[in-house]
Amino acid sequence: MALTIGIIGLPQSGKTSLFNALTQAGAPISGYATSTVQANVGVVQVPDARLQPLAEIFQPKKVTPTTVEFVDVAGMGQASQAGKDKKEGLSAEFLGHIRNADALAIVLRSFANDNVPHINETIDPYRDLETLNAELMITDLASVERRIERTSRAAKSGDKKYQQELEILRRFQSALEEFKLVKDLELGQQEHALLKELFLLTMKPRMYVLNVSEGVLGEANELLDKINAGESVDDESLSPELKGIARVARQAKSEGSEVAAVSASLEAELSELPEEDAREYLESLGLPKLGADRVIQVGYRLLNLITFLTAGEDEVRAWTVTQGAKAPEAAGKIHSDIERGFIRAEVVHFNDFIECGSFAAATKKGVLRLEGKEYVIKDGDIAHFRFNVGK
Repeated sequence: MALTIGIIGLPQSGKTSLFNALTQAGAPISGYATSTVQANVGVVQVPDARLQPLAEIFQPKKVTPTTVEFVDVAGMGQASQAGKDKKEGLSAEFLGHIRNADALAIVLRSFANDNVPHINETIDPYRDLETLNAELMITDLASVERRIERTSRAAKSGDKKYQQELEILRRFQSALEEFKLVKDLELGQQEHALLKELFLLTMKPRMYVLNVSEGVLGEANELLDKINAGESVDDESLSPELKGIARVARQAKSEGSEVAAVSASLEAELSELPEEDAREYLESLGLPKLGADRVIQVGYRLLNLITFLTAGEDEVRAWTVTQGAKAPEAAGKIHSDIERGFIRAEVVHFNDFIECGSFAAATKKGVLRLEGKEYVIKDGDIAHFRFNVGK
């Protein structure tokens, strides 16, 4: 199953331009706020430079990268502005598009463009983040309060299970009323189990994607690197746009979120060019990767994901697992029967394999190993799993 990232943001933030840059789907872009709740959905291949060298060695029938699904939903913020007293949050139809997302990419606009007016008239990405957080919290609060009503009725029976659940729900309720993200709370096993049922949006891992002016793209990425590394930055020397970017970056660092800077309109244009031309233009800006690639990379880091590989004459393929996964769990990504009947794994790291050039040479050199159930899969491992479904 593909990793799914929900793209959210205010109207005119450039989130659909980002979606098009990521997926090359050509979704229509509006220059004004709309009330639609329809979503754009696209699946993209995760760039992995290791696949091509393996394909050249094995000449397989097919090469299969791992994938990411992006879901671009309608612009937020309008409901919280138009109906703050309702406390209803996002609609059920809107929620249906993003509640199953593994993570949220929150697009924040820092660019100015008179032809694309901001719904709040001025540009302030940190203010926009607070607006989006407010709507997410209102939505989660409504979900929690509905569950409290249901659980309160069940708790009247005296069943301790429901009484304990009620205590947990009221803790969530208090946090949301105090403008706190549920993901920032210290949670126990029982609380995590309940959260899985609630699908709270403020519990989801998040990344901030700053949609910046093309002219500051290089400076923005340098600034993010400095703040992420803990280096001091003199805000007085920064332009107004870079000051806003720095404030969001510091917020991301304080809460353990990830952040990336892209120029969505530039990315969308580059996605229509031949790959070599696009790369050359990026290099002229001092950027080694497309913003779309950086967003995927940030998403993997945010969710602690790594990639292992399988290789043979039939197929060379990349697979995604959580960092720390043991060999049987990785085998289960290929098929549940392989996990159930796992015997052992034959493992060689990509770098070692390329140096040797074949499994036979890797075995002779001693870099291809037999590993058991406790082996922790590493990023770049090439694995072959031995199993017996009769076990």
